Amino acid sequence: MKRIWSQCTKELAQFGRDRLTVALAFVLPLLTLLIFGFAIRLEAKNIPIAIQDFDNSPLSRSYIERLFATNQFQAISWVGSDPVRATLDSSIAKAAVVIPPDFSRQLKAGLSSEIQVLVDGTDVNNARIIQNSIQAVTRFFLKVSNLQQPPSLRVIPHTRIWFNPGRKESLYIVPGTCAVILWIYPSLLAAIALVREKEQGTIVQVYASNLSSSELLLGKALAYLAIGLTEAIVVIGLGALLFRLSFAGDPTPLLIGTPIFITASVMFGMVIGSRASNQNAAVQAVATIGFLTAFLLSGFIYPLSNIPFPLSLLSNVVPARYYIDITRDAFVRGTGWSGVWFSVLVLIGISLFLFNVARRNLQRMQISE
Repeated sequence: MKRIWSQCTKELAQFGRDRLTVALAFVLPLLTLLIFGFAIRLEAKNIPIAIQDFDNSPLSRSYIERLFATNQFQAISWVGSDPVRATLDSSIAKAAVVIPPDFSRQLKAGLSSEIQVLVDGTDVNNARIIQNSIQAVTRFFLKVSNLQQPPSLRVIPHTRIWFNPGRKESLYIVPGTCAVILWIYPSLLAAIALVREKEQGTIVQVYASNLSSSELLLGKALAYLAIGLTEAIVVIGLGALLFRLSFAGDPTPLLIGTPIFITASVMFGMVIGSRASNQNAAVQAVATIGFLTAFLLSGFIYPLSNIPFPLSLLSNVVPARYYIDITRDAFVRGTGWSGVWFSVLVLIGISLFLFNVARRNLQRMQISE
């Protein structure tokens, strides 16, 4: 234990002397939090839309006002008689709404009136949002104007949004961002530290000191676990302050799961560092394997159900996936241990697996040296 602690204090001393590494550990994670937290938005707003009103009646103008009252659409002025060619073909607008000349007369007579909606389908997700929004606005307009026909089925749904009734996107994005940050940067620091030992040749001195591979691994991991926990306190604390996050329930799964997740991150960095030949290769490996999987296969932005086979199988071994469940439960759902106990167990298993892989790699290096 004394030799493990000596290795840990040596790593912390080297870390403190390298200003670039300190910046990598704290400045870049904060920049990542700010960029992801403020820049990523899943709900489309200010969608440019052109409207051609042939009816020009109080009822048609009221319908147009309802469209823009959602704060989701932005009116686009167009020149000419054809809004489709003037706006859609030139990508100035993403949709065009054409109101027929007999719009109000047909509705007041109890008849149906067809409104033409042309949507730019280049972005499928955005097109679906526009379609659903216009349909919802139309139903609401007919209801408040007493123009809606009585339903054939007397079933009226009353919808309640649980956990996030205000639909704050920060409650979804920021906890996921914390998981991505705490997976990338501790593993990157650990990988660079181990590869630097190999590049400078100091790892031979470590082998000559009769320090076992497990003791070397635990000493370095303990140091970067402490650094990762400091990063977690800074990132989660700043995220809670800037984006007004608060615990929704029992915080103990997050308090226990965070050190386990950072341990898995550090062990992943050790695995990369034990295999990479230089720091550039280590950085590229962490960025490619670590960042892409944490960003795309963890449920951070895209639902896990949308991941096609066989990549869906790979997502089962992405640690960030399980830590995102823990963070979002702590800040959004608040179910506690009953909802995330499995994620904590999986993180423990992944940490032990990565430790064993890194230990075996270090043993081979020690024998080869």
